[in-house]
Formats: sequence, structure tokens, C-alpha cells
Amino acid sequence: MKVLICIPTYNERESLPGILDRTRAAVPHVDVLVIDDNSPDGTGDYADERAAGDSQIHVLHRTTKDGLGRAYLAGFQWAIDEGYTHVCEMDADGSHRPEHLPELLTRADEPDKPDLVIGSRWVDGGEVVNWPKHREVLSRAGNLYIKLWLDLPAKDATAGFRVFRTDTLAKLDFSTIESKGYFFQVDMTLKMRDLGAIIVEVPISFVEREIGDSKMSGNIIQEAFVRATKLGVERRGAQLKTLLGR
Repeated sequence: MKVLICIPTYNERESLPGILDRTRAAVPHVDVLVIDDNSPDGTGDYADERAAGDSQIHVLHRTTKDGLGRAYLAGFQWAIDEGYTHVCEMDADGSHRPEHLPELLTRADEPDKPDLVIGSRWVDGGEVVNWPKHREVLSRAGNLYIKLWLDLPAKDATAGFRVFRTDTLAKLDFSTIESKGYFFQVDMTLKMRDLGAIIVEVPISFVEREIGDSKMSGNIIQEAFVRATKLGVERRGAQLKTLLGR
């Protein structure tokens, strides 16, 4: 395996040093790509300093803040172009524990060769830490709705801690992936499912960020609900047309 871990950043100057330290300690054999969206707090400059002293850390500078999805797609393309076999998504805020990376990568390299490994909060053994109860209920209910409505083979389709095979990602037309924010993870799960990809989940412990402010908002959750409903209606309509045409 030749693995690249993509860490998108925007104003993560406080949390990035610890995340890089923990990641390099947990999986010293893999490379890291920091994808910075022109952070005004100097995150990109710090990433450059780390990269100058560590050949396994790389930095991709983007000129504008264009959404999490666009940042990850830029990282995916970089991984494909540079010949990596697997690319991993991981937040910079500490909610994704780098110490889980060996488990995710081991699962990605098992004989069934899964195309997508999701670090899941909602499978047996998964958990959330420091979340208020209402947020847990909202996430569980939202993921159940998405799973049933879109017929997805995952209990945590909104999870952002995951590993992709790059040869499978290369089959996608990235220009057709419209989601920029929270729904990006659902969109990618759906597109991988439509490719016939093998999708598996590994339990993780998800920790509420301790440094900085959460980027989660009511508008983001509303976007996910509306997008899931729209895609589900389109899918049900296509299925009905197929049935009526027989």
C-alpha cells in the first residue's frame, strides 16, 4: 500500500501541530497532504514549515475557501496523479483520532480489497465522546433516514474519516460531484455504491473537537436533509418508470 492522508484546513493553526504529530506517530510509513484554503490565521505557513522538515508531509495551497468537498477532491486528484494506492480523509480538529488509522488501513488491505472503508460511529463498537444527547439523536436519525431513503450500505454515510482505493476513485468524474459541504460524504458513498464498490465500516471513537469552533450549523444539516430527499425522490421515480415500462 502507498497511502496518502488528506487533511483539509481552514484556520486550524492551533490544532494542526498536534494532529500532525499524532498522525506521524500512528502511521509513520504513510504520507500526509495538508490542503489549506488560504487560512488567515497562518495554518498554511505552519504546514509549509512542517513540510520543509519532513519529506512525508506535503502542502496543497488553494486560493479560496471553497468547501470541504472541493478540498478533498483536490486531494484525491493529487493522490491519483502521484501514484498512491489509497487516500484517507481526516479532519484537522482532532475529532478523528489518528490512532484509529492503523485499523482503517489494515481493513483496507484485507483480501476482499474494499474500495471504501468508513470509520463509523454507529456500528457496534463505535461511539461519540463529549456530544450532547440531542446531537447524537440527530446524527443517528439523519443517517438512518439517508441509509433507507437512498438504499446505502452504510450506517454512517455522513462520516468523514474514511479510506478510498484510488483506482476506484479514478473511475469517477469529479466534475459531477456537486456537494461542497456536509453532504459531500453522502454523495461520495452514493457514487461509490453506484460503481458497485465494496463498502465496509470499522468502528471508531469520534471525539468532539476541543480546540477551535465547530463548523457544523443548522444550514449544513438542512442541506443534507434536502439533498437526500431530492436524490431519493429522483431514484424512486426512476425505479417506478422502470417498473411501469415492463
